Amino acid sequence: MNKEELYQMLQKSQEPKGFFFNKDRELVNDLLNSLLINKERYGYMSCPCRLAAGEREKDKDIICPCEYRDPDVHEYGSCYCALYVSKERNEGKMEDAVVPERRPPEKRPF
Repeated sequence: MNKEELYQMLQKSQEPKGFFFNKDRELVNDLLNSLLINKERYGYMSCPCRLAAGEREKDKDIICPCEYRDPDVHEYGSCYCALYVSKERNEGKMEDAVVPERRPPEKRPF
């Protein structure tokens, strides 16, 4: 799968759920490339903005879309890495916010 195929697949599956790609296409492309690198490296698309342990079971909470995305987007208008945003955020109806790390320290590999 290439970056454009991944973009189309995720867009088609996530927009109906209310999760949109960030309007910053360069950022989105960089993050999608990183997801593909992680898929090649680990066998799954771990979140590119978090350190992965390299073990699916330990990283299942950060496989994109991670389990923190929904509450992040609902509360802050963006997920932690800003790949996914709300419609309001993309339309400028919501200010950019710093999204705090929700992943518990005990799940972080280092």
